[in-house]
Amino acid sequence: MDVHVPSAITHGLLQRGVDVLTAQHDGAGEFDDSVLLERTTALNRALFSQDSDLLAEARSWQTSQSPFAGVIYAHQQALSIARFIEELEIIAKAGEPADFANKVTYLPLR
Repeated sequence: MDVHVPSAITHGLLQRGVDVLTAQHDGAGEFDDSVLLERTTALNRALFSQDSDLLAEARSWQTSQSPFAGVIYAHQQALSIARFIEELEIIAKAGEPADFANKVTYLPLR
């Protein structure tokens, strides 16, 4: 399954001063899920995804105790664009990379 995060979320976060690196801008847009997790781990950046296949890969890494930088997951229709932006901003500004290591965080937060 190929699921890209809507550009409105990326733009909204950038407007709020959140440091965002999309897979597309990093040249990783077509990477397999395991390679994408390796890449984000090397960059020490949690990965936001709406792709259930990537969620399954992250769970597999947890089961095998393979270290990864963390995944923030939400179903595509879980929240409005504005709410995605708000919740991701909270995570980005209140959290540290270590807070997400080897974890899957689900949106909505509350």
